[in-house]
Amino acid sequence: MPVMPDHWIRTQAQSQGMIEPFTDRLNRDGVISYGVSSYGYDARVADEFKIFTNVDSAVVDPKAFSDKSFVNRKTDVCVVPPNSFVLARTVEYFRIPRDVLVICLGKSTYARCGIIVNVTPLEPEWEGHVTLEFSNTTPLPAKIYANEGACQFIFLKADSQCEVSYGDRKGKYMGQQGVTLPRL
Repeated sequence: MPVMPDHWIRTQAQSQGMIEPFTDRLNRDGVISYGVSSYGYDARVADEFKIFTNVDSAVVDPKAFSDKSFVNRKTDVCVVPPNSFVLARTVEYFRIPRDVLVICLGKSTYARCGIIVNVTPLEPEWEGHVTLEFSNTTPLPAKIYANEGACQFIFLKADSQCEVSYGDRKGKYMGQQGVTLPRL
C-alpha cells in the first residue's frame, strides 16, 4: 500500500474532485501551513466550532448524544478551554477513491502547543467535510485559527479495490456537511 505523492494528489484533486477547494502548493505566508505537500495534503479548519462545556451538567454519551454538551461559535479564532476539546470541520470537502484509504495526523505546530487533532481514517468512497476534534491537553486556554492548516491527510493506495466500500455500505457519516455530531 504505497503512500501517494504530491503529483498524484494534485491530479486526483484537479481531475476527479477529490479535494475541493484545493490548494496546489503549500501556503505558509504568515499562517499555519495548508495545501499539497510532498506526500500529503494539509487541510484547513473552517470557522464553525462546537465547544464542549459542562454548564448544564450534561454527560457525553456516544449512543445518546445531547446538544447540551456544547456551545456553537462561528469565529476566526476559537479558544479551547483548558483540558477540554472542540469539534470543528475542514474547509475542504473530500471524495475518496475506491482504492484509497486516508490517514490523518495533527500538525506539529499545534502538537507542540499541547493541542491534539484526532480524525478517524477516511474510508474508500467516503465523501464529505471531515469532522475534526481538537483536544487541549494543557491547563491553559488554547487558540485554534480558522482558515489555516489543522492536520495532514496521507493517501494510501491499495494494491486492489475493496469488495465493499464505505459508499456501498451507505455509511452513517456519508456526505456530511458542517460539524457532524456522533450518530448511532
